[in-house]
Amino acid sequence: MAGNTFGTIFKLTTFGESHGEAIGGIIDGCPAGLDIDLEFIKAELQRRKPGQSHITTQRKEEDNVKFLSGIFEGKSTGHPIGFVIENTNQKSNDYDHLKDTYRPSHADFTYEEKYGIRDYRGGGRSSARETACRIVGGAIAKLILKHSSISINAYVSQVGPIKLEKKYNELDFSTIEDSIIRCPEKETSEKMIDYIEGIRKQGDTIGGIITCVIQGTPIGLGEPVFDKLHADLGKAMLSINAVKGFEYGEGFNSINFKGSEMNDNFISVKSSQNDKNIKPSTNHSGGIQGGISNGEDIYFNVAFKPVATIMQDQQSVDKNGNDIIINGKGRHDPCVLPRAVPIVESMAALVLVDHVLRNKTSRLI
Repeated sequence: MAGNTFGTIFKLTTFGESHGEAIGGIIDGCPAGLDIDLEFIKAELQRRKPGQSHITTQRKEEDNVKFLSGIFEGKSTGHPIGFVIENTNQKSNDYDHLKDTYRPSHADFTYEEKYGIRDYRGGGRSSARETACRIVGGAIAKLILKHSSISINAYVSQVGPIKLEKKYNELDFSTIEDSIIRCPEKETSEKMIDYIEGIRKQGDTIGGIITCVIQGTPIGLGEPVFDKLHADLGKAMLSINAVKGFEYGEGFNSINFKGSEMNDNFISVKSSQNDKNIKPSTNHSGGIQGGISNGEDIYFNVAFKPVATIMQDQQSVDKNGNDIIINGKGRHDPCVLPRAVPIVESMAALVLVDHVLRNKTSRLI
């Protein structure tokens, strides 16, 4: 199977299946001398882990990471960083009834057609359990980005029809973790939670939007042709399970502007040292122009579909083409959004740290 590695200089390779012995990864390209904050990494994993509230799956996994290499006396050595996360709460029998059937909107059919074999226990490699490895890689990427004062904050901005109307610069990011849905506005957050609870009682699922904001980005990240910064961010987000859409800056809303309204005009702002500081007067571009960061805030939206596993009867077929009815079983999220927030941040961090390291080779002086 190809396609298990993400990145150019800072690379993350992941391995493992949902109901195997463990999942894990190898991080290559991490600079030597980085202080590895194990408590921070653990906290990031706790934000993604299952069973953290009544609106998430009740699978119980503590997601304790064990590092195997690349760290000595609390610092990175520059060697590949290997790690594993044991699977401690598998219930593979929950999936025995799916051995010869295809679940609607899952990867069952396409995997079996492509590889001639599939792990039907929770989707195997296609399971979102793999994203725990991305959290570890993203956490280490965040530790590197702190040295460049780059911060990444994501939050739930929409669940079904319930939408947070405030712009990101009107919100207090420090309150994101106060809500089990990870929406930084209390009133909207409560409406989202109530809506999800209603959907869960129906045995159904719901999707929505996660907004991510990257601040402190220097000018010059991204390459102007195939590796545009927004293109790499788009690939990163679209690699996350259940993601169906990505837009940055004004995104699809930009079609409602005229060029004279959409353009971010440049202005000169004098600093305290009387030096000229050129910057855009607006930020419709979302901090990226020509595929390269312009120093402004980068903001984007990621659309997640409803989780495909629902606790209702559904029409499908078995591997012989016979019509069947599938009954929903197991432990699943009625809405993936709250657990996906740290995944979005982690993938953004992997993109940013890769371009930060790549940018060091872009010019001689």
